[in-house]
Amino acid sequence: MEQGGASFTNAFVSTPMCCPSRSSMLTGKYVHNHNTYTNNENCSSPSWQAQHEPRSFAVYLNNTGYRTAFFGKYLNEYNGSYIPPGWREWVGLIKNSRFYNYTVCRNGYKEKHGSDYAKDYFTDLITNDSINYFRISKRMYPHRPVMMVISHAAPHGPEDSAPQFSEHFPNASQHITPSYNYAPNMDKHWIMQYTGPMRPINMEFTNFLHRKRLQTLLSVDDSVEKVYEMLVETGELDNTYVIYTADHGYHIGQFGLVKGKSMPYDFDIRVPFFVRGPNIEPGSINPHMILNIDLAPTILDIAGLDTPPDMDGKSILKLLEPEKTENRFRSNRKPKVWRDTILVERGKFLRKKEESSSNNMQQSNNNLPKYERVKELCQQAKYQTACEQPGQKWQCIEDTSGKLRIHKCKGSLKVSAKRKRTRSLRSRGSGSKEECDCGKTDYRPTRGERRSHRQLSQANQRYKPRFVHTRPTRSLSVEFEGQIYDIDLEEAQPAYEPRNISKRHYDLEQEDVEEMLADDNAVGQPSSVKVTHKCYILANDTVHCEREIYQSSRAWRNHKSYIAQEIEALQDKIKNLREVRGHLKRRRPDECDCSKSYFNKEKAPRNKERKKSNHRLHPFKEAVQEVDGKVQNFNESRRKKKERKQKKRLKKGDDCSLPGLTCFTHDNDHWQTAPFWNLGSFCACTSANNNTYWCLRTINDTHNILFCEFATGFLEYFDMNNDPYQLTNAVHTVDREVLNELHLQLMELRSCRGHRQCNPRSRGLETGNKDGGSYDPHREEQLWNGWEG
Repeated sequence: MEQGGASFTNAFVSTPMCCPSRSSMLTGKYVHNHNTYTNNENCSSPSWQAQHEPRSFAVYLNNTGYRTAFFGKYLNEYNGSYIPPGWREWVGLIKNSRFYNYTVCRNGYKEKHGSDYAKDYFTDLITNDSINYFRISKRMYPHRPVMMVISHAAPHGPEDSAPQFSEHFPNASQHITPSYNYAPNMDKHWIMQYTGPMRPINMEFTNFLHRKRLQTLLSVDDSVEKVYEMLVETGELDNTYVIYTADHGYHIGQFGLVKGKSMPYDFDIRVPFFVRGPNIEPGSINPHMILNIDLAPTILDIAGLDTPPDMDGKSILKLLEPEKTENRFRSNRKPKVWRDTILVERGKFLRKKEESSSNNMQQSNNNLPKYERVKELCQQAKYQTACEQPGQKWQCIEDTSGKLRIHKCKGSLKVSAKRKRTRSLRSRGSGSKEECDCGKTDYRPTRGERRSHRQLSQANQRYKPRFVHTRPTRSLSVEFEGQIYDIDLEEAQPAYEPRNISKRHYDLEQEDVEEMLADDNAVGQPSSVKVTHKCYILANDTVHCEREIYQSSRAWRNHKSYIAQEIEALQDKIKNLREVRGHLKRRRPDECDCSKSYFNKEKAPRNKERKKSNHRLHPFKEAVQEVDGKVQNFNESRRKKKERKQKKRLKKGDDCSLPGLTCFTHDNDHWQTAPFWNLGSFCACTSANNNTYWCLRTINDTHNILFCEFATGFLEYFDMNNDPYQLTNAVHTVDREVLNELHLQLMELRSCRGHRQCNPRSRGLETGNKDGGSYDPHREEQLWNGWEG
């Protein structure tokens, strides 16, 4: 690949996480536009399937006549219940990476695999399937173009290599760089300050892990070689573009972190990127910055399609044009128009607080002088009357100087008398909302009212005669599979008429129903629980099914498949219900305060009267109190959630997981294939919940920097020209004006949409009439003012 095509030395991913990065590859969008933030949140969720999956590059190619095929790992939370749109051939791994004992969805049917290397090793399986598909496609449809994706799980965990490679790389040490075990780092963000130097067992584990990851990649090398030989045999090599890349980088021991990704540093965001094909100069090296979001526009460009306006990336084909690469050594050559700054983002983004229009108005008014705010407030009708409205607590009065003042209404006894005559009153400021239905209150009617109510209820009762059954039953209602059937007992052959289930049929005992429906070989004992239409659970916790299932292998297989489908359907439903539950928690309406009713106030103790007086706040303070109440409720819910997690950890005996940290436990049973780990168990933490950041990565003729803003407010700045391994945070050496400019540029990229906004043009270069271009934030005459570095 490297010798026969072009190699990009500055290839990056926009997010160093599996599912977000793969989602960006499919859609050509940044994370903030496809909303897949982590490997769990929104990964292959219903919203992803409805909004972004139908706009992947496969859909566009499939609509133009390409034979599209996917083989391998798709998304971490893909459950195999459907075939993603745009793929004619589909062999997708269900859930996360595995090499043995996994399940794939093969064109809509789930296929389980075991631990036999010859039949089940995942890397070889998808390689052979892809080669067979390509050969068949070219034989049956010789003039139809083909687009295949071979998505290997290697070198992801559990790092199971092929048996023939289990003894390779005994002394591999490429992971030992100057940043290896460089800890603690008190000048970096929180998790880097928390992480100390590794113990000897951790360091031995990093050597072992690096060796196993390299062993798994040997099978990937064989896969690339087989695909190459297949293209040569079919005569399609010179007519095929081949792209090789990864979804993220990896760190093994860097800065004391035992393993993982998710950091903004180069060892996690840099990826290999090779491409060969027609009109690409063999052995060329390209220094331009490219991203994983450029993959989808590039594939569409190869097929002759324009880049959709919602894609954030750009096609890299114009960087590979031979007429320009041949003249790259000329001193007077025209520079290519391309970006030199990219956005790197990671983590759960903070949800914006939902504010009503009244709150927005209140916030905008807080910037006005006090007399202007009083004037604005007194224009509302509820403050213009002289304490005449029921429940009015404040009024506007014009003093002798002509200024408006807000005074509290006096004579609360009159107001309470009006409330007593009113059956139901709306709360102040909620005239457009529905009335609160408080249900039962503490009000107790008088003895005369109770006597009159008793007489009225007795008068409404009707005489209900009791009938004695003196003849045999003519019919019987039976429930079967969600329907009620009427069985006529007088006829020789009963006629079944299904009806809807109503409440009056529920008095039939379940044991009578099961005894009546059970045939000679069914289990329908009185205390059994019906699980499926052919299987029951008895009182002694044993499972019995119909005799046919035990005697016929076909019936057994069909019923087992039916149960598996039911389980998957219920799991999907549970996932959707959890998403709806989370939505309802975030959109919870304001609860009714029934303690404000007249009857409760009449007999309330003095402490409740004090609480009631707290609600009579000045209008300027009402909005502040409302915000404080929401914050208090949010903090209380977070506290309860932490307590539940802590109890769950204690119940499981998990002493490795710590609040706010992402930790893992490794023991001798983790790896099931050679070489085996036999040095015992240990615990290590790799990331933190506050590891949410937005970064700018810039590479041009004068600068090679990384600037990051974390959700905690922490800033990091690295100059890779002087510090290539990012050992020292140099943010304190940068001028404040430069940091402000970097912040503004970062905010622009964080909110960009589409390739025109996400690839801003350079003001110092001629851009011609093509979209996109380079954007240099370090122009000397505007930003850096001659600063050298």
